[in-house]
Amino acid sequence: MSKSINRVIAAANAAGLPIEVKRMGESTRTAEEAAQQCGCAVDQIVKSLVFAGEQSGRLYLFMVRGSKMLDLHKAQTLVGEPLSRADPRRIREETGFAIGGVSPLGHPETVRRYADKGLTEYEFVWAAAGAHDAVFQAEPNALIKAAGAAVAEIAS
Repeated sequence: MSKSINRVIAAANAAGLPIEVKRMGESTRTAEEAAQQCGCAVDQIVKSLVFAGEQSGRLYLFMVRGSKMLDLHKAQTLVGEPLSRADPRRIREETGFAIGGVSPLGHPETVRRYADKGLTEYEFVWAAAGAHDAVFQAEPNALIKAAGAAVAEIAS
């Protein structure tokens, strides 16, 4: 398996979250593709979105349901600074994940993490596991805890 997938597995194990990474064989880059591959509703897909603080330069990870968008105003209020989409090259360099495979697990401590409260409405969700076709299933509250994410209403 790839270094990124191994890092996700190690982070899950360290957090006491048992996961089984599945390689789907086809892309799970978008929420719609992932839902089709996983056989679940689009909202059971966790989108891991990385933004950069325009003042601090810090990276922020926001976990939202598949059909939702990050409410930028709410997110900016939450973190206390303007945000912009992080450059994909920077995301790869600093987190080790490529766009389309960004997992909610395995990030450096410098990346602050937030999860939308709406994710907790489901019995289980699916998240990227570090590659464009790798996913894992988890109970939402356990995933949020393992990710070290604060829960807030950040989706629109």
